Amino acid sequence: MKDRPHDEAMAEVLRRDPAYAVALLNSILEDGDQGELLIALRQMAKAFGGVPKVAEQAQLNRTHIYRTLSATGNPEIRSLSAILKTMGLRLAVQPIQTAQTAPHA
Repeated sequence: MKDRPHDEAMAEVLRRDPAYAVALLNSILEDGDQGELLIALRQMAKAFGGVPKVAEQAQLNRTHIYRTLSATGNPEIRSLSAILKTMGLRLAVQPIQTAQTAPHA
């Protein structure tokens, strides 16, 4: 069996299991780690045909997406929303469930 880079393996997992991709992104967003988010989005872009294809579908400049998803990237909501839309995803806001705010049974 040939070794392959982690990003390629993750791209395959994300391509095969969209529910896992959603859970992964939600977990990263909950933790608030932007670096991890950018890594996951780069892996997802690879899973969805690569940055050139995602850029075309998102109607964004390819160089802009490469910069946005780089280790030092700082994505704008507009760009992030367009990228996620090409993957069949969207950003959403949800209430935080705590013992005090959880609905009573």
